Amino acid sequence: MKFDSVIIGGGITGVQSAIDIADQGYQVAIIEREPSIGGKMVTLAKVFPTNDCSACIATPLMSSANSNPNITILTNCEVEQVHETNPGYRLNVTQKPRFVRVDDCIGCTRCADVCPVVIEDPWEYNLGVRKAIQVPFETAIPGVAVLIPELCTFCGRCAKVCPTECIDYLDEPEELTIQTQTLVLATGYELGQMNAKKDYHGDEYSNVIHSLQMERIMAPNGHYGGLLRPSDGKRIKSIAFVLCAGSRDKSIDVNIDYCSRVCCMYSIKQANLLAEKIDAENIYLFYMDIRSFGKGYDEYYQATEDKGINFVKGKVAKIRELPNKNLMLRYEDIERRQGVHEQEVDLVVLALGMVPSSTNVVYPGVDLGEDKFYASAQPKINPSISTQQGIFIAGAAAGPKDIVDAIAQASAAAMKAGVYLIKEV
Repeated sequence: MKFDSVIIGGGITGVQSAIDIADQGYQVAIIEREPSIGGKMVTLAKVFPTNDCSACIATPLMSSANSNPNITILTNCEVEQVHETNPGYRLNVTQKPRFVRVDDCIGCTRCADVCPVVIEDPWEYNLGVRKAIQVPFETAIPGVAVLIPELCTFCGRCAKVCPTECIDYLDEPEELTIQTQTLVLATGYELGQMNAKKDYHGDEYSNVIHSLQMERIMAPNGHYGGLLRPSDGKRIKSIAFVLCAGSRDKSIDVNIDYCSRVCCMYSIKQANLLAEKIDAENIYLFYMDIRSFGKGYDEYYQATEDKGINFVKGKVAKIRELPNKNLMLRYEDIERRQGVHEQEVDLVVLALGMVPSSTNVVYPGVDLGEDKFYASAQPKINPSISTQQGIFIAGAAAGPKDIVDAIAQASAAAMKAGVYLIKEV
């Protein structure tokens, strides 16, 4: 397989880069490790500062990439190795088996209807459930089912009801060799560890969750019907957001020593939306400093504060679980100098920082920064240029950033890739 450009990562950043390069007339491939493109943006409820529907922005871009004749989408794929050639790069890619023939599946969901296996859904960050075989989510691209063999009982029910007979229990991995002139690294990010600060019991208490889980609780298409907490389905009436959880904290071993930029704003957004459903006086946001850095962000923060939400300047020291599964937070109110307090809430959301994707592979000549994100050769004037010619970086692969900046850098990387291709031809 040969392409002018290969995009590593099929999140919103990778999709935007692919569309922009394809629109210049070049042949582009998107390589995505998950069964569908879309990344984390399609899991969000809404985006700040406009409170627009996140999926309503991401889905049209996904559809545009899927319908573009210059774009080939390769999902369920892992990049194993990258070799520099003259010219360009050769990628060794493993396409993991779906156990469903993509060209024959019509996404009818009959297989999921009859599947007897119910498991936690990783797309819902384990808050919801899925079947051992199903389409990943409603707007998935490709809208094709995928089977998890480790959990499948191979009862044969899905194969019996499949109208196109596309279930293939003997499907095996396929090794792909891809040649390309340019690469765009759009590998995205992951969240920091839930158990980074032991006193928060993030991996122990069921009502201590992270921010992306909160997005699924709030999402209209989520499993929790809006505002139900995980442990017992009780309607949430009080909630606390703990900012910088696991970040800039020298008291813990796994410390993210940089600011991830977006944690303040996504927490403020969630608090803003919650204030429309529960009493604002029962919403607490504990912070060290508020960083509202983008256009309209500070106004959004001020409007949220004006709703009566409790913004408390102070670090939460510890969280303990009560017999009724409520949570008691112990904290110091620094700004008001009122000493140490305790606050009981139904749910705690840890605002975890952004860390590099754990699936990053070593690319020839591409350096990493001190924070382990991909380094730019000219960070101030050309942040999308990596330290290796022909390889470009975009979005959170280069460091923490919001959706607006990620998409802007995606287009910048596409432009640089196009210029490079012109010079090489």
